[in-house]
Amino acid sequence: MELIKDSLKKGKTNFVLIGEAGCGKSEIALNLSEYLHKETGKKIHLFDMDMTKPLFRSRDLLGDKRLEGIEFHFQEQFYDAPTIVGGVKRFLDDPESIVVMDVGGDDIGARSIGGFMANTDKSKLTVLYVLNYMRPFCRDIDHIDRFLAEILGVSHLSLNDIHFVDNPNAGPSTSLEEVVEGAEKMNEIIEEYRKIEMICVREDLYQEVSRSFGENKLMPIHPYLTYEWQQG
Repeated sequence: MELIKDSLKKGKTNFVLIGEAGCGKSEIALNLSEYLHKETGKKIHLFDMDMTKPLFRSRDLLGDKRLEGIEFHFQEQFYDAPTIVGGVKRFLDDPESIVVMDVGGDDIGARSIGGFMANTDKSKLTVLYVLNYMRPFCRDIDHIDRFLAEILGVSHLSLNDIHFVDNPNAGPSTSLEEVVEGAEKMNEIIEEYRKIEMICVREDLYQEVSRSFGENKLMPIHPYLTYEWQQG
């Protein structure tokens, strides 16, 4: 969590998650929002801007008592209809507000934040680009490069704004060995170009994974988004 703690120390108040569909952005957005609320005591404004799929969206936790410090912002839509969430700019510019934006998993999703980023104070911004070795599209550096180029081309962000985050997770059955191997493989793919600054790991595996990567680099994840038959 050193990346997030450092962001708070530097006065960052706006956190944007980007990455392809299925990499785990929404789960990370929920856990990040919960952490930011506990650390700051402020209400967190979580903007669900995922327009690529109706499954596993952060908005589905609306009303969950465990996340009472989070205000969910979203627009009702049908599947891939455009998402235009009102009031974003007001909160991005408010030093007393903390914003988390869960952006849809493609360049169309990134385009939706382009208008908000154009005149936003970049010194208050932390952008997390989520990778996941368990997803085939994250195993190809050329594909990663193309996707990132598309995002940068429409979002008014630069490469210097981006922090790389790894989420080696394929669901509740993901084993310790798979997490460690996935993190190591992901690092091998991009280490020549950028470093991975944070690794997200399911909370029940956190202590064991920390022996391989250290606690400072890890973010424990509580699995909020699950299928009904996985809930217990």
